[in-house]
Amino acid sequence: MAGPNGDPHVAGGGPDDEDGDGGDSFGEEEYAAINSMLDQINSCLDHLEEKNDYLHTCLKELLESNRQARLEFQQQNEQLNMGADGQGPQPSA
Repeated sequence: MAGPNGDPHVAGGGPDDEDGDGGDSFGEEEYAAINSMLDQINSCLDHLEEKNDYLHTCLKELLESNRQARLEFQQQNEQLNMGADGQGPQPSA
């Protein structure tokens, strides 16, 4: 419920706290809520880390595949060039 100035009413933390700690303490519910949020964040970070590891592995495999394809292409190109050089121009009769 809103206070007299329209500010939301916050349980505890007011100048009239009975425990005399100035309102800096959290109740068990607040700690449980924070703990739950931290668990969710941790779970999300773990999931992101797993995805990152998977993508890293996929990209490494793709890179290696591209390297292999490039080498094979270069070898084929060299063989074609050597074959063309070996024939040379044909003398006209």
